[in-house]
Amino acid sequence: MFRVECQIVSVQRNFHEEPNQLLQLLEDQWFERKSFRIKPKDLAKTIVGMANSEGGVIAVGISDRQFEGKPTATQDNALRQTSLDHTDPTVRVRIELCDVDDRTQVYLFHVLPSERVHYLKSGDCFLRVGDETKHLRADDILELRYTKGEQQYDATVPANATPNDLNMGLVETYAETIGSSSAEDALKARNLVDREGRPRSAAILLFGHNPQEFFPNAHIRVLRFGEDERLPGQMQQLMDDQRFDGPIPQQIQAAQDAISGMLPNTRRLTGAGLFEDENLIPHDVWLEGLVNAVVHRSYSMVGDHIRFEIFPSRIEVSSPGRFPGLVDPTKPESIARFARNPLIARVTAELRIGQELGEGIRRMFASMRRVGFADPVYTQTSGSVVLTLTATQRLDAQVLGGLPRHSEDVLAALGMSGRPMSTGDVAEALGLSAPPVRRALQAMRDAGLVHWRGNGPRDPRAVWSVKGPLR
Repeated sequence: MFRVECQIVSVQRNFHEEPNQLLQLLEDQWFERKSFRIKPKDLAKTIVGMANSEGGVIAVGISDRQFEGKPTATQDNALRQTSLDHTDPTVRVRIELCDVDDRTQVYLFHVLPSERVHYLKSGDCFLRVGDETKHLRADDILELRYTKGEQQYDATVPANATPNDLNMGLVETYAETIGSSSAEDALKARNLVDREGRPRSAAILLFGHNPQEFFPNAHIRVLRFGEDERLPGQMQQLMDDQRFDGPIPQQIQAAQDAISGMLPNTRRLTGAGLFEDENLIPHDVWLEGLVNAVVHRSYSMVGDHIRFEIFPSRIEVSSPGRFPGLVDPTKPESIARFARNPLIARVTAELRIGQELGEGIRRMFASMRRVGFADPVYTQTSGSVVLTLTATQRLDAQVLGGLPRHSEDVLAALGMSGRPMSTGDVAEALGLSAPPVRRALQAMRDAGLVHWRGNGPRDPRAVWSVKGPLR
């Protein structure tokens, strides 16, 4: 992730001074090279794929990592008209000309991520995933529409669902909470049933007798490991493995009770001026992470569930689906009000289970900083969002000022990896050369921030890991 970000920054900032870098960059989620000979419709596939994903840059005028020269007048006109002629709705593209020399140009197509789902004029839809532009099937397109907020999955009515599938006792308790006159009125007031009185997906998930009958993977799995590394098969020291089913409020409460008993505690000074025992990673932080995962996950994706994994030095919470809309996972604090599942989000908020996504994430950051721990880290794959909470001490300004350049990035890379890394691994992850990474690691070892394990100074298999107080 770090390497990719460095690549994109260089594309955006330095290509006029160093155009040869366009030949050297790896093709990835955000960057691709194309020839002037490409058909506009084929170029439009990549444009659509990037717009539907996280945006990116397409460098046109390069073939086999060699500059081609300049386009013909016909090629120039077709390239400039690509988005208008072949995408629907029209993708916003900024075309920038990069002059390599007097006889050589590269066209840079800057594609912005979009709040909408885009298609080719033919109706085909694409999504940029890694270094590929994937053709989406109907189910994938629907999931993309849910992710971008064009449709609501929790408002759909599951096939064969009837009012008898709801636990009206739970609904009545909710009705009392919001001051509704009856359970039936509460369901109607919150749009949890359709005009025929059939329960929507949100109602089944929140108040169903057995939500897993309709949503088999709508459960929380809590795992506790004895090692920080993900070891294969029987080598993995799995200390605990519990599954929690039922309606969402009951799932969260049961998982919360179990997790509280698994996490190590420490004594902290409270607002009342007293020292009290509490979870080392603050209770409100990991609970908010769990609630966000349950409330804002994709329930339309088949085959996965919420995973709450406890390692000796960190917690990882993974949730099916991706961040909504145009959210940058590297800047989670900037998330505005959004709910992938607005019906579920409203009910859980009224039951005092969760906060709005953006507000809850900002509270998590504030709580981790209050106890001196590193910021929460969000990453996302093509199909999931992962929250990592580490008990690593945050570098304050004084400590950071005494460390070499790149130290904070190096520490973040180690913390996010979930496994020990060699100096070369860290350098590759950050897109840096080995010497500055080595200097940063050695300085942080002297400061007691990281641990080195090897058989000698020249051991090629030596690795580094973060020293965390959960050990």
